[in-house]
Amino acid sequence: MADKMQTSMAEALRLTREGQLGSAIGVIQQALGSRTTTTTSTDGVARMTNVMDATFSPVDERPSSELDAVRQSSTIREVTPLGDTVTAPDAPRQAASNRTESSRHQTHQAQDRGATAGGPTSSGRPRSSIHLGPGLAGFPRTPHFDPNLFDPAKHGIRLPLQEPRTKPTRSSTRFVERSYTNQAGTRDYKLYIPSGYHGQPLPLVVMLHGCTQTPDDFAAGTQMNVLAEQETFLVAYPAQSPNANGSKCWNWFKTSDQQREQGEPSLIAGITRQIMHEYQVAADRVYVAGLSAGGAMAVIMGTTYPDLYAAVGVHSGLPYGAAHDMPSAFAAMHQGGRRTADTRAGLSRSSGAADQVIPMIVFHGDQDTTVHPSNSERILSQAIGSLRTSNGSAGEALLSNVRTSQGHVPGGYGYRCTTYHDSAGRVVLEQWTIHGAAHAWSGGSPAGSYTDPKGPDASAAMLRFFREHPHARASSA
Repeated sequence: MADKMQTSMAEALRLTREGQLGSAIGVIQQALGSRTTTTTSTDGVARMTNVMDATFSPVDERPSSELDAVRQSSTIREVTPLGDTVTAPDAPRQAASNRTESSRHQTHQAQDRGATAGGPTSSGRPRSSIHLGPGLAGFPRTPHFDPNLFDPAKHGIRLPLQEPRTKPTRSSTRFVERSYTNQAGTRDYKLYIPSGYHGQPLPLVVMLHGCTQTPDDFAAGTQMNVLAEQETFLVAYPAQSPNANGSKCWNWFKTSDQQREQGEPSLIAGITRQIMHEYQVAADRVYVAGLSAGGAMAVIMGTTYPDLYAAVGVHSGLPYGAAHDMPSAFAAMHQGGRRTADTRAGLSRSSGAADQVIPMIVFHGDQDTTVHPSNSERILSQAIGSLRTSNGSAGEALLSNVRTSQGHVPGGYGYRCTTYHDSAGRVVLEQWTIHGAAHAWSGGSPAGSYTDPKGPDASAAMLRFFREHPHARASSA
């Protein structure tokens, strides 16, 4: 069986290098015995979900000969959330000058996904959302609760009420395109700047897209820009280069991209630090989240940079070090990630964070045929195991203080939410298992790819979790 898998993967890699991606997909699907499922979202658009949502086509990306030292470069082009391109003559910290509206910029190419990143769907229906109540500007407030789901006071879990989100206005918000370069290469990214930003320190959420996705697509599907406008925080969307991976997957399965200050982790951390340098960012309120390959990379970022990120959100991802090449990546996706020793190699390179686990919220559909649902359990087991190795009493506290609640989204999926509490009663790990959901962002908008609006709102839940977890030791990065 192993020989057959190795032969199939070699053939798939050969076909990919020859540009025959369709044939490569067929070979891999046949080798893994996976199936393709069709999910119809509320707007009636059928979407195909299969193992190649996480297709990996790594390309040996090497910096040019001129890059013999770490350097940063930035280019700016502003795009409003409604899709209009405008000029940006001033630096980020300077007062905004009068901007002239130019030609319409189409942000989404997929048919029936809606015309804006954060606007209404093509059918005109409002998005499901969260109302976070009164509080301080700059991050989510204490939410109101939906009694139809479960009693949050009983279980110590907060779940948002579903109601329409308010679309950002055209004139007051900015969605800028930028880039960052270091010795590992160059990555573009987009940054959402809410209208409420006037130079005050704001939280920053870094969102890592899944395979085949783009920042615009991911912003539309997760609706994170809409929440950012409502709650006043910055959102960054690093973009994987097709030169680094033909399917635009983050290379979470390559050993060289699993290390601090190397490869893609150094680029994502560099983007984060560049934003913190050029804008006023609350250093204790920097977070990272991702979907699928982006979720796996978010785990890597939390593992290798616990001094930079206060908490991590993972949707349909995999544990740290689950694979080291393409064949092991597909095996981890199909069967569940290998049981890694622990994450000490990454943590030991960080700023004294080896005695604690970074707070983490994890979502996964139990009918996911692209990334096996057991990866969700292994992410948590890895975090707890690492903590038990370095601080046995703290690890035992998490295992001895576990609470589980069941709920159901009206007209949608049921789910199970499990929380792990430290000795002080604070939730450190939170796991959401969505019953009946496949490989898609739970509670997302059909305006983006790989979303399922029938699940609980993962974006709102992650944001609530982030609000509850400022960094214990804020870093100036």
